[in-house]
Amino acid sequence: MADQDQLYQDKSDNEEMQEVQRRKVALLSSAAAIFAACQAVIELVTPVIDRTPYHTSILSGEAWVQELLTGHPMRIRNELGVYRQTFFTLVQTLQDIGIRSSRYVTIEEQVAIFLYTVVTGLSSTHIGERFQRSPATIQK
Repeated sequence: MADQDQLYQDKSDNEEMQEVQRRKVALLSSAAAIFAACQAVIELVTPVIDRTPYHTSILSGEAWVQELLTGHPMRIRNELGVYRQTFFTLVQTLQDIGIRSSRYVTIEEQVAIFLYTVVTGLSSTHIGERFQRSPATIQK
């Protein structure tokens, strides 16, 4: 009888140890999930807190447009789909009907943004990267 009691006691101790082990695993799993969530939040919030500039290319959109206008004649044709004279005529026509440069973006750059978007079909994010402008500026 004592052996049977000892057998039940050993079985009970074993079940108890398994339960403790399951709880440890569950606790570690929960801690790992919380850690991963915290890391994700940190990754998401860090650029906002640090205020790291996004558009840092040495060549601004305006400078790129000027490079196209003063460079090889076929370069503007390849990038914007029009010849230099056509570009100037389009800008002049828009000015004649009252379109003006905005506070931060010249009419030449605005026209270049439009033409580059039409020619390439890229998203506003990609266009913004080329012109060093925010997607909000590109979508106006």
